[in-house]
Amino acid sequence: MAANEKLAQRVREALADVKNVEEKKMFNGICFMVNDKMCVCVSKDELMCRVGPEIFEEALERNGTRTMVHNGKSMTGYVFASEVAYKSKKDFDFWIQSCLAFNKDAKSSKEKKKKK
Repeated sequence: MAANEKLAQRVREALADVKNVEEKKMFNGICFMVNDKMCVCVSKDELMCRVGPEIFEEALERNGTRTMVHNGKSMTGYVFASEVAYKSKKDFDFWIQSCLAFNKDAKSSKEKKKKK
């Protein structure tokens, strides 16, 4: 199943006034990079939110959320939010603002150099 285009459009609109936004295909969906750092992704019908470690536990207490697991490892600071978690404008805005707030302090992942 591809990324939910309606949800992706909601994210685009929320990030319309943010500078240096780029879309990349990642995590079976669309990832929105801000300042060359992963910020928020749309994967199927979920938001994958990079909220950082400071509000990670608080974010997981919200209905419709779960920890991102990558290669069998729980990823602290990354939360999947289902439609229940972002349905209202207030909740959707919480996720987008949380991702943008952490993005200011987030480290950019270094591109792996190809071996010669």
